Amino acid sequence: MFTGIVEELGSVRRLVLQGSSGKITVRARRVLEGTKIGDSIAVNGVCLTVVSLQPDGFTADVMAETCRRSSLGRVKPGDQVNLERAMAADGRFGGHIVSGHIDGTGEICAFKKEENAVWVTVRTKPEIMRLIVEKGSVCIDGISLTVAKVGEQEFQVSIIPHTGAETTLLRKKPGDLVNLENDLVGKYVERLLGLGVSGKKQADGTDFNSRTGADRLKNSVDIYGSESSGNRAENEARTKYSGLTMDFLRECGF
Repeated sequence: MFTGIVEELGSVRRLVLQGSSGKITVRARRVLEGTKIGDSIAVNGVCLTVVSLQPDGFTADVMAETCRRSSLGRVKPGDQVNLERAMAADGRFGGHIVSGHIDGTGEICAFKKEENAVWVTVRTKPEIMRLIVEKGSVCIDGISLTVAKVGEQEFQVSIIPHTGAETTLLRKKPGDLVNLENDLVGKYVERLLGLGVSGKKQADGTDFNSRTGADRLKNSVDIYGSESSGNRAENEARTKYSGLTMDFLRECGF
């Protein structure tokens, strides 16, 4: 597990792919401290397992799924990358819960300076956008960031000078791809409530995904509380569970 607090900027020494998989070697310094073979290091937000160590870097395997989901298969020698070691059990939780499992990529659309900050606009796919919420968390290229604004197809984050200096984000250009990881809590809530089933229809023919969040939550409780969906004890348990989940979401500000 990671927290999205980048420890250093490394640089790609080489990427060797056979088909869509292979190995990447990264020049680094700080993240090597205490690192051994088998440990995890996030490279631009992608959790990779160290398979060999050098005095000034490390090598990790890159599988085909990683290349499909992320931009890692497109890096070139000399490219800078954000690096973070897996969080120690007694470490400081500075960002948010980050798994290092990329959901997909987004495209940098624009940069806009506002006093001491820079607004960055990122466009991405609907399946990622549906879990982007204003003032929620998102991980961009391994950086834990707060979502400042949300549109139909894009969202914005505001970058402070320290983040801009210590990471690669403000060194990108419009059109560049970035790795995105949605908030882990949101993904589990969506899964448990069945909110992300693409194309699911209601009895009245309404597209499940077209409904508001409140309507979806109410719908889940209605389904779980229905006498026709199972025995009474099971339905009561499901309804209680759904109620607790809704209470949890309200406490979280959803």
